[in-house]
Amino acid sequence: MAELKRKLYKRGSSYEITIPMPILFSVEKDKKNEVIFQFDESKKKWFIQIEPAEESYEEEG
Repeated sequence: MAELKRKLYKRGSSYEITIPMPILFSVEKDKKNEVIFQFDESKKKWFIQIEPAEESYEEEG
């Protein structure tokens, strides 16, 4: 099993991490994408999913 570590950064009232490039190998980076975080309560583990953004997605800012 591969393992990737990242530092957790405080930003305002929340925290951030960077997503390592090996996780993004199959993502079309020239298109807009959404990252979905899912928590499995029974396993007490987080999972991430990266999906293409819906066409109605508007760029923030």
